[in-house]
This record gives sequence, C-alpha cells and structure tokens, in this order.
Amino acid sequence: MTEKYAIGVDFGSESGRAVLVSLHDGREIADHVTAYPHAVMTEQLPTGESLGLEWALQHPDDYLEVIRNSIPTVMKIAGVDPADVIGLGIDFTACTMLPVDRKGIPLCFDKSLANNPHSWVKLWKHHAAQEEANKLNQIAAERGEEFLPRYGGKISSEWMIAKIWQILNEAPDIYEKTDQFVEATDWVVSKLTNNLLRNSCTAGYKAIWHKQDSYPGKEFFKALDPRLENLTETKLRGEVVPLGTKAGGLSPEIAALTGLQPGIAVAVGNVDAHAAVPAMGVVTPGKLVMAMGTSICHMLLGTEERNVEGMCGVVEDGIIPGYFGYEAGQSAVGDIFAWYVDRACPAYVFEAAEKEGVNVHQWLETKAAAYVPGETGMVALDWWNGNRSVLVDTELSGLLVGATLQTKPEEIYRTILEATAFGTRKIVDAFHHNGVPVDELYACGGLPQKNQLLMQIYADVTNRNIRIADSKQTPALGAAMFGAVAAGSRQGGYDSIVEAAEKMGRVQDTVIEPIPENVEMYEQLYKEYSRLHDYYGRGDNDVMKHLKKLKASAREESGMTI
Repeated sequence: MTEKYAIGVDFGSESGRAVLVSLHDGREIADHVTAYPHAVMTEQLPTGESLGLEWALQHPDDYLEVIRNSIPTVMKIAGVDPADVIGLGIDFTACTMLPVDRKGIPLCFDKSLANNPHSWVKLWKHHAAQEEANKLNQIAAERGEEFLPRYGGKISSEWMIAKIWQILNEAPDIYEKTDQFVEATDWVVSKLTNNLLRNSCTAGYKAIWHKQDSYPGKEFFKALDPRLENLTETKLRGEVVPLGTKAGGLSPEIAALTGLQPGIAVAVGNVDAHAAVPAMGVVTPGKLVMAMGTSICHMLLGTEERNVEGMCGVVEDGIIPGYFGYEAGQSAVGDIFAWYVDRACPAYVFEAAEKEGVNVHQWLETKAAAYVPGETGMVALDWWNGNRSVLVDTELSGLLVGATLQTKPEEIYRTILEATAFGTRKIVDAFHHNGVPVDELYACGGLPQKNQLLMQIYADVTNRNIRIADSKQTPALGAAMFGAVAAGSRQGGYDSIVEAAEKMGRVQDTVIEPIPENVEMYEQLYKEYSRLHDYYGRGDNDVMKHLKKLKASAREESGMTI
C-alpha cells in the first residue's frame, strides 16, 4: 500500500513552519520555516504610524507567505507524489484576531484604513485592551455570570472580547466596517478552502463560547456596552465546529500555489499548544503538557468540569474529544531569557561564548549548571510580560531579589530559569489541589530540547517526572494529525485523533526525574517565591502598576507617543 502523508503548518509569533509527516508513524519527512516579513509590530505600522504601549500587531499577508513559501518547499524537499498527501491542518498562537469585511478580506488591506492600528491583526500578546478586560471582569462578577469561574475568575486582555471592545472604544469606525472578527487560524483556513468556520478550541478558550451554553447572553454584552448587545449573532456569527472537522477541500488557487492537489481535506484551525497534546501521544488525564517557547501553554485533560483559579479556561472536547480540556499559561518564558541575553547581559559573556564556539545561552547554561539550588542567593518573579496564570494580570512586571555587587550573569540567568519553573509550579498546584490531578509533565517546543538544565530545574521544582517530545515541530505534527482526521480512514487517514495519536504521537525514551536533594531546597525557595508572588500579585503592594502608570504619564508629558 502506498504510504500516505499530511502537512501541518504551525504559525508562531515570529515565523511559520510547515512539516510533511508520514501517517504511518508520524515521521517528519521534511520541514521548512518562513520568517514573517513584518515580524511583530510593536512600535509602528508599515505605513509609519506609531503604536502605543503594550501593542503587538501582525500583517495577515505574512501568514499567506508561509503557505506560498514553506508548503512548496517541503514538497520539493520530500519529493513525494502530491497524490499521496491527503490532508492539511494548521495551528496558531491565540488569541490572534483580525477584523474582516464581507468578502473575508482583512480591513488593513484597504489602503484607506491601513493607517489605523485597529485594522490590523492583534497578536496574542497584544495587552493594550487591559482596561476593557478589567471592566469586563468587574461587570461579569457583579452580575454573577456563570462563565467567569470556567476561566479562573478572570477574562484576559489577550482574548477576543476585550480586544473587540478596545476596537469599539478607540476606533468605532473600524468596528462598524467589520463584518466579522475572526481568529487568524480560522481566517487562514478560510483562505485555503473558501469556507469560514469557527473552531471550538479558540471559540471556547478565547471567546467565552461554551459547548452547552454557547456565548454569554445578550444582556451581558449590553451591560458591557449597548453597542455590543448583538455582537455574537452579528460580528461573531458563524458555526462553531469540533477539532478534526473537515473545513473543506483545498481550493484550486491554493493548490496551484503549493503544488498540492485541489480538494484534499483541510481541517478546521487549532491552537498551537493544543495541537501538541495528541502529537505527544497524550490522550488521557493526569499528564500536563507544556508547550515551551517564548511563553508556555499548559494543557491538561480531566473527566469533569472543575473551577481552578487562574486557568485560561476549561472547554469540553477542547483538546481531545470526550474530555474536558484545561488550559493555563505563562506569558513569557523564553522571551525572558532572550531579554536578559539581548538587553542585560555584559559584553564579556558574548566574547567568552564566541571564544568557546557556543552561543550565549549555551555558555550561560553551562556556567549556571555549576551552581546548586539556593547557591545564587536570589529569587525572581517571572512577570516580564505580565502574569497569565494564576493571577491573570498583564499589568504585573518582573522582579529580581537578592542581587549584590558580587552577582554574576550566570547566577541571574539561573535565577530567571528557576522563576519560570516556580510559575509552572503555581499552575500545577492550582490544578492538583482543585481536583484535576497532575501526575507527570510532558514538554515540547524549542526550549526542552535546547536547555537540559531548565528541564531538570522544572522536574525538581514540581517534583514530577518529565517526558520530552521526540518531534522538534510538535504543534505542526499535531496539526498534520488533525489534517489526517479531516481526511478520514477512507482516504488513508484516521477517523479520530485518538487513533492518530496511537500511531503518530511520539516522546523520547529518556525521562527526566527529580533529584531529591534539589527538591528539598527548591521547596524552601518556592516558599519565598510564593511570598513575593502574593505580596506583589494580590494587591498588598501595587508598585508595579503604579510604575507603569508613571511611565505612561512621563511619556505623555515628554511628547512621546504611547
């Protein structure tokens, strides 16, 4: 029997990557990465207009460039017969959303609107809608809205409704011109198939949709703003369908661009981290999957719906059919390490790393590994990009305690590695103590395979075994698996994601186990982290928020655009 294949395309924060995989065992035959030409826009638009604080935008054509470039490249590298590629799936960072017109065209493609920042894609880490999120949470709590506990008690500024409300408040003309607000993953699928569907994953986790209850009622949206009363039946209208659903066949136009055959199955969109879960073979409860990169998304399966502080959401069938999928997360992890290297690391470290023929992160990791837990005398709060879980507050910021004139760069590096592990421990404890067991950890993404010290620290801090993904492109592999499910067994694919995971999901044989003496010391350090976490994060000391307000005020007075 001829071997069959599927393609998964993973859209990250800075680039997109396509992977061609075998449906027999999940082997990656070929992969290719396309960097987004416009990257992340945080300071100005392509038209030159300045952006305010906490903005993070993208260009929708960058996503299409990934399709145009990476898919033909993997087909060329692999040399497989296009007739043997039966399915295509994609995943995305989320909530990454954009306004489109009646033809599904992004408003930023209209030259008359392109100079308005609200016409562009708002990336997941766009935090400028925090004021709207605060008001939303206050009104929902006052009204006793049933949905709020399902999201840990707070809706994030990163998510769909807060971002829509910001557009309405700051650019009502853009709001009026918008036919629909859509997730980027759904928009790209619509470009592949000429059919716009909303997937249940992003709708459930990012847009307050519920399988049984649908969206919150019109009265809630009216309480937010009378102009939002009919939002869900107008600008959020559209069928919400389960993961693995076939969105349609690949259009002839895209087939001609990519070298694939027209009509092959295209799965509805997915979230990057969620797609990674079955790609690691995880289809049962008790296994916390960490998609580790610039940030971390934590996914966990449960048999019943429970309320957990700070979780990003619990969605029935949101990750694997038949289970409640829980999500939590940390807003910055790899981004913090990158910040330290790019913005705060002394020149002599770069010189030493170059002399030894390694990159700076490797040099710092090697030096930091020589220390035992507690030896640096420091602890940090991992809030360089706010806190997603369990505090759900993007106005928080980073903190380093214990530095002296003798502190070395590698000690700071180790301390921020530990801080991110403590942040994950907070999430693990929140789940475990609220009746959603966490027995072991699974890790995928760029960090686990690059930084052995980091993973040992995570095992020690959480006191749990960690298994590492065998794939270097785990979300893309998962997306391809959903593409195979969309195709179905009759075409050589699978009829469920569980079947696909049994054949295609992979983890390495090595298991990272906690070191008992390290566990003991980290328990003490974690207590100190927790004191700082609650003191600065639960309202006892709002200095971080006051400093942000002073920063904005100072910029206004100096004439700088915010």
